[in-house]
Amino acid sequence: MDGLRTSPEEVERKEMADVILKTGTLLMSAGANTGRVRTTVSRIAEAFGYSIHLQISQRAMMLTMLDENGSSVFTVVRVIPHHIINFRTISGISKMSWSLVEEQWTLHEIHEELDRLEQLARFPRWQVLTMVGLAGSGFCFLADGSHTDLAFTFVASFIGLFVRQESIKAHFNPYVSVFFAALSASLIAGAASKLGLSDSQNHAFVTSVLFLIPGVPLINAFSDIMDGNVQNGITRGFVAFLISFSIALGILTTALIYQF
Repeated sequence: MDGLRTSPEEVERKEMADVILKTGTLLMSAGANTGRVRTTVSRIAEAFGYSIHLQISQRAMMLTMLDENGSSVFTVVRVIPHHIINFRTISGISKMSWSLVEEQWTLHEIHEELDRLEQLARFPRWQVLTMVGLAGSGFCFLADGSHTDLAFTFVASFIGLFVRQESIKAHFNPYVSVFFAALSASLIAGAASKLGLSDSQNHAFVTSVLFLIPGVPLINAFSDIMDGNVQNGITRGFVAFLISFSIALGILTTALIYQF
């Protein structure tokens, strides 16, 4: 039986692996670029005197723990959950990684902080919808849209995001959800010009779908490629392309319906 017992060092090593994988998957799912994920988890591992090798993809993370000689001890793989942009999580984990180095946190304290960050309350849905609508109106204002254009853009962005959220809840493909959102928003915004309530510049029509632009995937794609994480960069770039294509398809469908 003695040969089957797990040594304290092995138990601690596995707990360390769990902390690293949880940290990395939380960062990836929250929208962090690959370089930031690798730097943050390496900082945590080094704070406890561990050497690691990390393989990161869009859907999974593989961690190999190394001994003092650089030889593999064991390898663990964890699936990355659905990507939902959350800058509060990224910022919180970054602060935690520096604090644990300076204050010498225990693994239990890190687990508690990760659980707290994972359970942080999100902004109320009505608040998100309202702010997105106001942001769309702001872009329309910058494009010299009229007061009518601003009102239509607000309603279009509000309803467009609502449609996307409901489509995702109904388990539609993410890109189909973007298409539904773009179609809904452009149909509402395009009605301003179609009904003669706005000029022919279609300011509301053009700015109503800007909330769907995949800014984070595009930035991360460029950042990953520049950092040498080419595979993740190409994957994220292709995701951004599919989102952009879905937006364009929604706008095109509305243009055909309204015969713009």
